[in-house]
Amino acid sequence: TCGCAETQQREFRGASRKQCMASNMEEAGGKPTAVAVVTEPRFTQRYREYLEKQKLLDRQHRVKKLRDGTVALPVLREAFLEQHLQELRNRVAPGSTCVLTQLLDPVPSKKAQSYSPAQRLCLEVSRWVEGRGVTWSAELEADLPRSWQRHGDLSLLSEDCFQAKQWRHLEPELWETVASALGVQRLAKRGRVSPDSTRTPAVSLLLGDHGWVEHVDNGIRYKFDVTQCMFSFGNITEKLRVASLPCAGEVLVDLYAGIGYFTLPFLVHAEAAFVHACEWNPHAVVALRNNLELNGVADRCQIHFGDNRKLKLSNVADRVNLGLIPSSEEGWPIACRVLKQDAGGILHIHQNVESFPGKTLQPPGSSEMEEHWPSPQQIISNQLKNGATSDSRRKTLSVATKPEWQSWAEVAETRIATLLHQVHGKPWKTQILHIQPVKSYAPHVDHIVLDLECRPCHLVG
Repeated sequence: TCGCAETQQREFRGASRKQCMASNMEEAGGKPTAVAVVTEPRFTQRYREYLEKQKLLDRQHRVKKLRDGTVALPVLREAFLEQHLQELRNRVAPGSTCVLTQLLDPVPSKKAQSYSPAQRLCLEVSRWVEGRGVTWSAELEADLPRSWQRHGDLSLLSEDCFQAKQWRHLEPELWETVASALGVQRLAKRGRVSPDSTRTPAVSLLLGDHGWVEHVDNGIRYKFDVTQCMFSFGNITEKLRVASLPCAGEVLVDLYAGIGYFTLPFLVHAEAAFVHACEWNPHAVVALRNNLELNGVADRCQIHFGDNRKLKLSNVADRVNLGLIPSSEEGWPIACRVLKQDAGGILHIHQNVESFPGKTLQPPGSSEMEEHWPSPQQIISNQLKNGATSDSRRKTLSVATKPEWQSWAEVAETRIATLLHQVHGKPWKTQILHIQPVKSYAPHVDHIVLDLECRPCHLVG
């Protein structure tokens, strides 16, 4: 980034430059702009040499030929002073026309086009900060976000950025600069998820008048308020997988529905006949109801608002989705109760499991020392093979698991069998169908899903 001009020099900027900058702020309307020095073509090379020597040339934008034949050379707006105008007019190119103008649609240089979004953000913010008389430092640069979520015209920043005290003196104008650099109109910053039972995200709206956004996954529309509801991009593989499951004619209970992360794929793509969606966050329920309408499946879903431990349902489900991490164990008894007593069904149990590097079990015959996570398409094609039994599915689909995943799944399998016996008063058979990795939640902690088949013993012999 360019160096910071002395504060004393900044106080003596010429009126023409101030007027240009004021005009720039008024007319730009948040669109990209650049400040440029305009002169005749025959003086262009002298101007360029001077600007390069003084480190005033804006290398992020291209030199532009204007309609009247003059040439506009972009300059660094916060470093270019009135004294530079005087030097160009009187010493560098006497007799030249030398005025400042704003370029409303500056053309990015090839160098600028090669910058990553994070680099572009750093460049824009550092220039703006220096223009406010604050010295740019390594501390401030390290405090910029390196990644963010994009939701339409809103960018959601991570919680570990803009924490230095210096930023506070630059608000709220700082957020306009950040939003402009990211190409959005609204800005929000993530905090830690509240430890309350509804897992409310601690998100602050930095710029804009509301936090409602729309996101499209696999053709499904999700609308929600980022300041009130969570949305995990990391769950996309699991949403694709459940969308591919053969659920036609089935009734599903989603014990932790949220805004419809899994409820909607089950209804829209897996063609479940009906879903009972349980959720106790009132903001998520508003979004869920809206999303069911948006996707045209509201008539095939009943929302149960409140604590699912008080759910007045039993003996209705062919499948139960338990999409809560770090653990959904509190929901296991309810899941057992809502399964159909005579036919049973399948539980999709989410869990965070601690595991350790170097202990991955490899498929038979494999010489590779890397993890192999089957794709949703591979999983479904394996499940639908003609004549495949539960045992063959288990061998086919669980060979790529880590030992810790398998150990946890076996404990869950036994625990669920015991709960089913207690709930229904008769013995049940449980069978691990598949263990699906979703994402790495933290170092050595994996978010996985266990597909567990549960049948009354009289059905399995």
